[in-house]
This record gives sequence, structure tokens and C-alpha cells, in this order.
Amino acid sequence: MAYTDQPTPDSHVAVLAFPFGTHAAPLLSVTRRLASASPTTLFSFFNTSQSNSSLSFPSDLLPSNVRVHDVSDGVPEGYVFSGRPQEAIELFLAAAPDNFRKEIASAENGAGKKVTCLLTDAFFWFASDMAAEMKATWVAFWTAGPNSLSVHLYTDLIRESARVKDMEETLGFISGMEKIRVKDTQEGVVFGNLDSVFSTTLHKMGLALPRAHAVFINSFEELDPTFTTNLRSEFKRYLNIGPLALLSSASQSDTTPVDDPHGCLAWMEKQGTASVAYISFGTVMTPPPGELVAIAEGLESSKVPFVWSLKEKNMVQLPEGFLERTREQGMVVPWAPQVELLKHEATGVFVTHCGWNSVLESVSGGVPMICRPFFGDQRLNGRAVEAVWEIGMTIIDGVFTRDGFEKCLDGVLVQDDGKKMKGNAKKLREQAHQAVSTKGSSVENFKRLLEAVMDTLN
Repeated sequence: MAYTDQPTPDSHVAVLAFPFGTHAAPLLSVTRRLASASPTTLFSFFNTSQSNSSLSFPSDLLPSNVRVHDVSDGVPEGYVFSGRPQEAIELFLAAAPDNFRKEIASAENGAGKKVTCLLTDAFFWFASDMAAEMKATWVAFWTAGPNSLSVHLYTDLIRESARVKDMEETLGFISGMEKIRVKDTQEGVVFGNLDSVFSTTLHKMGLALPRAHAVFINSFEELDPTFTTNLRSEFKRYLNIGPLALLSSASQSDTTPVDDPHGCLAWMEKQGTASVAYISFGTVMTPPPGELVAIAEGLESSKVPFVWSLKEKNMVQLPEGFLERTREQGMVVPWAPQVELLKHEATGVFVTHCGWNSVLESVSGGVPMICRPFFGDQRLNGRAVEAVWEIGMTIIDGVFTRDGFEKCLDGVLVQDDGKKMKGNAKKLREQAHQAVSTKGSSVENFKRLLEAVMDTLN
């Protein structure tokens, strides 16, 4: 057993990143922290060149004991994409085991150190077998929340127990999911294509994870204590080490300038407390044109101040004259400093797709949400926001209409229900900050994670 102040001097950790969506960045963030805490351990970070190029590798933020390696994306030379959803992911996953093995062997030769731990995205269920072959430990990072992790862990039980035709049925036979309905679960669990490469991967992952030396997630114990207790009974080690956004901001100097190219924060300083609607649907998803129009019309008719992060290519979908007419009311920008906006006192509501990172950043800022989920775990997260934590509401009828959006804005920003949401969000914010404080639950769990990564198989 190795501890923070006594790292194993010859240990070598292979970090395997999933190069799609927002998976690689948080794994890199955790790797940086582990490398700083154990400076004589080598961390080899494996990711596709395209994903690596999208990550930030400034020399002052990347410890000298982290080495970045490119792995093939699995696309055969001359391959022509057919346009099927998830095609790039399928090609990558099919080739990933062999490609990772090849690059790990090369890194071992270059460093003169055998890998003692595979630290991977949890998607890589095959890392269990790889670790056994290499006589290394396997530590898995689930980048989303405990609700979606539980669905994948109990997929077989859900398929056996849930009546798929009754989409309103709750999953009360799973601890912590008493208010979650069948229709809230991810595609490929009980509906959709159960045999797709991605669905099969997640199913295999759920079966493999109990064999991991440790499973850790970007959350904090106090957010879902029932899940924490239950998942601890399922895994050898189950560790909440977040919210990562709070840890990242805490590690930055007060003098570090915030990247805010469009002046969002300066504009926010002129707004009233808890008055502004911040709107963003992440880096992957954009609502269809009709819903973009409905959002714009709802904002304009409600007169609610707003900051809307919207890709430039989608701004042409906005109603004619909208930008000019609302110039004093709000701003539409191609990118916004989300974490900073969500902790600003002027922000009153976050209109979101409910990706896990966004939800956790809103919780960390104490900001209620209006949820418009699209796919994957977003429905689960939206349901938790509305029915479990009671810190927001799902958009009326599941899609944006002008009147529906106006009612939601009024419900959160003005009505008594909104005041209750704000109070609940504030309590969770305090618990999140406590978790990442000295001797907080997430700080203590990070120490246990470092111990797990430093462990060697005898």
C-alpha cells in the first residue's frame, strides 16, 4: 500500500480515455491531480490525436510525470462514413483493445517501467481482462452520475422486472430509484436498439465493473446518499470525488484571468440578483430550429434578462430582428464561461439539456434548472432535478414552446415553487462545497483513490 507522501517510486499508470463527448477532459483533470500528488509515478495518458488536440495541455498545468500518447481512432484507411449514428464510436471500440495494448507496450518500453494500474473510462469493460493479463489493477472512472451507473449495473434486473409497455412504471426495486420511471432510462436498456454496439458495450460494462479495484465518479456522497450506500455494497471501492468543477476552480489563483471573450460576466454585474436565465445545451446537442424559435419568443415576451450560449451556425435560426430587439435585455454568444456564470449571484435559472457535468455545475452554483433532455442519461438527470432533489422542472410536454417556456421561467424565477427550488439548490450547493473542503468527503475519497491507483497486485 502506497500513500500520498510515500508513492511507489517505480509505478507506472496507464490512463485510457474515451475520446468522444466530454469524457476525456475530466479524466485528464483527475490524472493531473493524481500525478501532482504522486510525483514519482509515471502517468501515460492514451487518447486519440483528435481528442488530445482538443484538450488543453499548457506546461504549467500538466505535471512532468504525465506523458501524452496518441492512439488510433480505429477508422480504416480510406474508410467512407455512411452517416450512421455512433459509427465513429463503433469503429473506435472495435479496434480499441488491440490499439491500447500496442500503445501501452510501446510506452512501457520507452519508460522502462511496466504498467501497474489501468486507470480507464468505465466504458472500457475489456480493461478488466487487459489488467488481468498485465497483472495490473483496474480502476474505472464513470464520468456521469450514480443514477445512470445504477441503470447499467442493474440492466438485467430492469429487463426482467420492468414492464416495458408501462413507461410510467417506477424502478423502485432498485435502491435510490424509487422516483425514476422506465421512460427516464437510457436508450438501449429496455427500449431502443438493445443490440447496438454501444448498448452492448454498456451492458458488458455493468457486468464487469464489480471486478474493478475501484470505481470513482464525478459527484459527492451527500447528493445521493442512498446510491452511495448501495453502490458501496456492489463495488470493491466506490468513491465520489467531485464536483470536479469546484476542485478545478479552487486550484486556480484568484489572479488567473477568466476566459470570457464576449464580456458575459461584465454584463452580469449590471443585472439584479437571481434574475438572469442562462441557456446552454452543451457542446454536442442543439434543439431543433422550431424550438430555438420558441426559446427566443419566450425570452422576448417574458422580458427575462438572459445569456444564451448558441453556436454561430445556429443563430440564423433565430426570429428575424430578435437580436436587435433584445439587445438591452440579453446577449446571445457562441461561447460562455459556464462555471463562472453558474456561480454568479445574478443567475436565477439554468436552461439545460441535463448532461451530468452541466447539472453538477448548476448544483455547485446553487442554481435551479429548467430541463430539456434529449438522449442518454439526460432524462434520468432531468428527473432527478425535478422529482428527487426538487431543484428545477422539466420543460412542459418535453419540448420548447413559447408559452410553455414562459410558464417555466415564471415558475422558477417568480412563483413560490421556484423559491422552494432555490432553497433546495442552496442547500445542495453548501453540501457540494463542504465535500471538497479540507477533510470533506470528496477530498477523503480522493486520498482513497490515490491509494487504489498505487496498489499493486502481489
